[in-house]
Amino acid sequence: MPYLKDRLLKTVRPSKPKRIWVAITDHFEPLVGGAPLDTALGRLAQWRDKWPRIASDAPLDAAGQPPQYSFFYPQDEYRSDLLEGIAEMVRLGVGDVEVHLHHANERRDSFVQKVTEYCRRLTDDHGLLRQQGGRTVFGFIHGNWALDNSLPNGERCGLNGEIALLRDLGCYADFTLPSLPSAAQGRVVNKIYWCTNNPDNRPRSFDRGIAATVGGGKRGDLLMITGPLGLRFGERIMPRLETGEIAGYDLPTPSRVRQWFDLAPSIGGDLFLKLYTHGAAERNLVPLLNGGLGHLFTWLAEEADRRGIEIHWTTAWQMYQAADALIHGLEPVVSSKKSNRTSSKRSRSCCSNLPWQDSARVARISSLQVQSRAKQNIQNSEL
Repeated sequence: MPYLKDRLLKTVRPSKPKRIWVAITDHFEPLVGGAPLDTALGRLAQWRDKWPRIASDAPLDAAGQPPQYSFFYPQDEYRSDLLEGIAEMVRLGVGDVEVHLHHANERRDSFVQKVTEYCRRLTDDHGLLRQQGGRTVFGFIHGNWALDNSLPNGERCGLNGEIALLRDLGCYADFTLPSLPSAAQGRVVNKIYWCTNNPDNRPRSFDRGIAATVGGGKRGDLLMITGPLGLRFGERIMPRLETGEIAGYDLPTPSRVRQWFDLAPSIGGDLFLKLYTHGAAERNLVPLLNGGLGHLFTWLAEEADRRGIEIHWTTAWQMYQAADALIHGLEPVVSSKKSNRTSSKRSRSCCSNLPWQDSARVARISSLQVQSRAKQNIQNSEL
């Protein structure tokens, strides 16, 4: 079993981790459940009011940066007024926006059109996403977990060859997994790895891959940044799944935090902890914004301190940039509190003035002209 293999390998880690990079990836769906616009705007208003204060009150990371939050907003729920509310938090320097997509019975041309037009709107109308290598790039989470047509009978996707299409459209990394108990779960667990589109466009290209390693370079079509996956014992008679979800029915606890550190994927001496939630619905929104997130960041910082590990709060993009630097044999250098605070005053979420960036690029922003710097890199090892 992939999980047992992962546990065995992590019991013989060659050295103690030196850093942990933490990202929260929210499948943020304010119109979920067929909610009317007024309800969706009310949900967003609560985030806009409370999240910046939570981030401000939380412990700063080793680089002096406050906690970050990545809103993976669904293309199928696009509304300018809702996106602009999130963009306000991005401009405060405590968030970012990436691409989320629900679809079914999809065809290649319509998929390309949807993603291309959505990225254009996010970039041109809201100053979100970023430019790299002359094109817009984005992180991705597939709706209903059905990445690369991975559910039985092609449900909730329908599109073979999705990995190659995402690569060609500018996806820098996928953040969908883990997906248990869904049948869409892949065979590779607790790894950051490269997957390559199946030559015959069969579904589930992510079932195999090459692990990202320090200096290994790019080894596939798409980098897969997965979250922790394991079993939790002691809370009830039968063990329960641990998938890194933070939710009203399963809030963070110190014991969960400890297990996340043990399960987190690594590249060399760096751990990468990707958590997820569906934070727009009241069942999660209320507990997360009223203590859940505040406790989470405190417990994460305390656990890192207990283990003698540097902790870094990141957006999805920043997490990718740290992994990408390592993959290319570069050190993700940390910056001062002052430079991070200054760089957070931007009209978009691209991690301007990131410490691990080696080459400059200009961020594309509609209303405000802010320059960003970033370096692209990438990595490897057979799974």
